[in-house]
Amino acid sequence: MSTPYIPCLDLGSYIDGNESQRKKFSDELGRAFNDSGFVTITNHGVSQELIDKLYQNIQAVFGLSPEQKKKYEKVELAGQRGYTSPGKETAKGAKTADLKEFWQIGQEVMDKDPIKEQYPDNEYLEEIPEFNAVTREIYQRLEVNGKHLLRAIATYLNLPIDYFDKEVHNGNSILRGIHYFPIEHPETLPDDAVRAGAHEDINLITLLIGASADGLEVLTRSNEWLPIKAHHTDIVVNVGDMLQRLTNNKLRSTTHRVVNPPLALMKTSRFSVPFFLHPRSNMDLTSLPSCVDAEHPKVYSDMTAGEYLDERLREIGLKK
Repeated sequence: MSTPYIPCLDLGSYIDGNESQRKKFSDELGRAFNDSGFVTITNHGVSQELIDKLYQNIQAVFGLSPEQKKKYEKVELAGQRGYTSPGKETAKGAKTADLKEFWQIGQEVMDKDPIKEQYPDNEYLEEIPEFNAVTREIYQRLEVNGKHLLRAIATYLNLPIDYFDKEVHNGNSILRGIHYFPIEHPETLPDDAVRAGAHEDINLITLLIGASADGLEVLTRSNEWLPIKAHHTDIVVNVGDMLQRLTNNKLRSTTHRVVNPPLALMKTSRFSVPFFLHPRSNMDLTSLPSCVDAEHPKVYSDMTAGEYLDERLREIGLKK
């Protein structure tokens, strides 16, 4: 079985490159998404200083007392804004909740787009004001990078280069700060308790800025778990379910998980910050005609992005 292809691509060569460089980037991206479903990205314009600030602030948030954090938990928002406490999210099909807590930041519409009415306000963290500014900047930078990546994907799919532009303008994207908290008595955990159970992401693509420790693993096409090793400065990018539906499995949403560390390290924290790039809720996810033929019959029912998100939030326990 061939070794999974997980390249490290230079995003700057696409953003600032000539036509040949952009085509090469698009081909490499498509090849990787057909193979492992993951790539790592360098030269993405997010400085090490900003990344360091981000992780300092993420750690500070989860260092607040349980009472302070609970002020920002809005159960009625299904975990889409503010704080979500441990025990709330369970991987689809799993019986035991993930060993994590998280904070989510959503879209802030800056123009006069009426879609603003669809989005709840973000929770403003009073105790750590810098957190709000840093996460907002990270959100905006990753959103821009995501739009470039979707343009490269559109080229790979032989679509107009701006195919996704209108769909993701003021899209329902989410920045999630995750704390995989320490377990003082790991021997008492259920056998199936893990930091993040095997799952696929809901959205179009996910951009993940490093992590404070190893643990991310990808299920390869040969059904083997492969650890993802990325430099702290790299961004890890993977395909989500919405892009899989749109392409009728031409681009496959990759199953991944965050495994528990060795027993001796279970008393330590792990932090990560993924950006889930979502389109507007009315985007039609009907499979592209170019991705359906006699050898690849249509697999998925027609559905909008909003309908699919709602279905998945119920499946993972965030929405009743």
